[in-house]
Amino acid sequence: MKPNRTEWQKRCTFNGFCKKVLKNEAIDAFRESRTRRKHEVVFSELTPQEEGRLYAYDHYFEEQEGFQVAGKWITPKLRAEALRALPEEKRQAVSLYYFFGMNNVEITGLMKIPRSTVQYRRTSSFELLKRYLEERAGE
Repeated sequence: MKPNRTEWQKRCTFNGFCKKVLKNEAIDAFRESRTRRKHEVVFSELTPQEEGRLYAYDHYFEEQEGFQVAGKWITPKLRAEALRALPEEKRQAVSLYYFFGMNNVEITGLMKIPRSTVQYRRTSSFELLKRYLEERAGE
């Protein structure tokens, strides 16, 4: 089947339109790229002062003093170290329960372990945290 003359003209017109749109988009992309390159700076060419403005240093642990319990000084840094000292599976159970507000059933579904295991990991973690803090508090 041969297309009739008007269909052929429509195809040619549409093809011409598509080519013009693609050409104009390519020109716009090139111009935008050229404009962006004028304003970009390579990191290796930054001065130390300019580099310093690109990030912020969090002094959270340095500024907070902590608190005292049973004559022992507990700092936020020490608490973070104690959590990091826990085995991964225990740290995960404690974090999900206390920091993410999940209950044992939700943790069981997420970690795919029995509920008694979740409870055991949480309670045994407190013993480990307690020992860690008692040994290192006040240092």
